[in-house]
Amino acid sequence: MNPSTPYRSGLHAEWTRFRTGRGWVLAMAASVLVTVSLGLLISGGVRSSCVTGKGEGPCPPPLLGPDGTAVQDRYYFVHQPLKGNGGITARVADMTGQMRLPDAVPGVRNIKQGVVPWAKAGLLVRQSLKQGTPYAAVMLTGDHGVRMQYNYTHDVAGGPHNGPQWLRLTRSGDTITGYESDDGKAWTEVSTVKLAGLPETVEIGLFATSPGALWDMAKAFAQATATFDQIKLQGANGSWRRDDVGVALESDGKTPHHPGGVVESGDKLIVTGGGDIGPATVEGGMRADFTLIGGVFGLVLVLGVAVTFFTADHRRRLSRTGPPVEPRPARPLAAKATVLGAVAFATGLVTSGIVVPGGLALLRAHQNPIQPLTLGTELRVIVGYAALTAAVAVLALGLAALVKRGIVAIGLAIALVVVPYLLASAGLAPWLLIITPAAGFAITQSVPTFAHVDVGPSLFGSYYPLPPWAGLGVTCAYAALALGAAIAVHRTRNHR
Repeated sequence: MNPSTPYRSGLHAEWTRFRTGRGWVLAMAASVLVTVSLGLLISGGVRSSCVTGKGEGPCPPPLLGPDGTAVQDRYYFVHQPLKGNGGITARVADMTGQMRLPDAVPGVRNIKQGVVPWAKAGLLVRQSLKQGTPYAAVMLTGDHGVRMQYNYTHDVAGGPHNGPQWLRLTRSGDTITGYESDDGKAWTEVSTVKLAGLPETVEIGLFATSPGALWDMAKAFAQATATFDQIKLQGANGSWRRDDVGVALESDGKTPHHPGGVVESGDKLIVTGGGDIGPATVEGGMRADFTLIGGVFGLVLVLGVAVTFFTADHRRRLSRTGPPVEPRPARPLAAKATVLGAVAFATGLVTSGIVVPGGLALLRAHQNPIQPLTLGTELRVIVGYAALTAAVAVLALGLAALVKRGIVAIGLAIALVVVPYLLASAGLAPWLLIITPAAGFAITQSVPTFAHVDVGPSLFGSYYPLPPWAGLGVTCAYAALALGAAIAVHRTRNHR
């Protein structure tokens, strides 16, 4: 007999048993209905509005960087045109700032002195003042030392300095190089980057900006003020130009909202700015994974099906009368896992295949800004959710086979998958998304987590501690471990 014949017959038997089990089929259908209904209901109810120079109305589409990522591009820039090759050198002698905390007394502004970790001040060269255009900058940050950043999504660490620091930025064709120095004499290269297609004349100069301060998973206003001295230009010797790049206007269309500025004091330039130059992970619009907000509740039904798919058969065998039943081999457990995993994958694929494009269509129909989404990323979110559904189903089956008690197995599965997700969504114990099977929800993230952008420790703030495939790998490892342990236990019992 072909060794695979019993396994194939086991697959057929388990599939027949599942599809004829009306309760399991209905529960899987209910899982689809719950997730799709919640996702479409919430997506259809979202209405974003913004105050612009034209008054209050729909928010504009996100600003896109050179690679199509949604970005922020707001800062105060003191600059000169540079034709051809050249550079700029300056010392950041001091960096201070202020942050607005929640008002202790209603109506009384609560301002605290200090800078946020990713406040930035330094030297910048860019194609033009048009927002979203290519740039490169070397900078001193509030709490991350010297950095070289370019084209919004790229960040290279320099030295861990937080005091006065000399910086230098040079241009040679399309090549931009950033340097740092403790004394202005001995220089260390931070990084070299290429900005393809730089025009002959670029803008080069000094900048300051600061993202908002994080309070209770929200951002409050913050700004940074940097004192520059020892300023030297090579290849540019005109007068300084001053631009508050990207500053928002009040509803009157004329008054700047939180404007920056510059003060000249002898050979010093004191530059103040607010905003950020970098990815817009939260501000860039609604995310595709938002449409799967009901997925965790749909998975509860899948976990219940997975557990009862084992325990119902286990109870049936135990309740038989007559002579003792010969112990069953471990192979049928593998067949159960294969059938259940395939059914769960199909269930998840139908769910995400409906709710993700449908939810995005509703968000767009109501003029909400949407984070850019490539076809590859959308497919990864859809198929990834299906894979997550299959993995947690197999995990629950393995737990049921180990503990033999349905209520205990369901409780364990919910504690391992659902509870960590809900806690992380509320901004509590996000580290659980690293060490528990709930890590697999990372596969649905449609906007990357960037190390040089601080976000609140919540899934609603686009915070996932692991990359997509790494997170799914954690869930699959748990599922494989549980199923493998259950098979090993069954084999041990069979050989006694």
